[in-house]
Amino acid sequence: MPFNLSNNGLERFVEAQDRVYASVCEELAAGEKTSHWMWFVFPQLKALGRSPIAKHFGIGSRDEALAYWKHPVLGPRLKECTKLVLAVGEKTIHDIFGSPDDLKFRSCMTLFAQVAPDEPVFSQALERFFGGQPDERTLALL
Repeated sequence: MPFNLSNNGLERFVEAQDRVYASVCEELAAGEKTSHWMWFVFPQLKALGRSPIAKHFGIGSRDEALAYWKHPVLGPRLKECTKLVLAVGEKTIHDIFGSPDDLKFRSCMTLFAQVAPDEPVFSQALERFFGGQPDERTLALL
């Protein structure tokens, strides 16, 4: 799946998600991620990424994270996908995402719990899957 690596605005996320969003929801509802979309559905800070695609879809700042959350498409999708993960039965986050995507999910939940503290879904995910412990590297970078 080729990505437009020249698109640096939030539309880079919308463009990438639009192609696979139905499949993402199906995978999350089934409790197992089986394809490649983590970077643009559950984004983390750019400084945490290592690959070119992780850096491309990395969030550059607290302000960009807040803009992502307030975006009319991206914010609701992030909330919906997080709720789908929370609705998975007795699986661990590693069972759902595998490694290293389980760590990326924690980073994403930490990021959005910080920029959208009035939305409980992110702290609920941290509580359920990580004993309430946020990702320390994300906190330090913020």
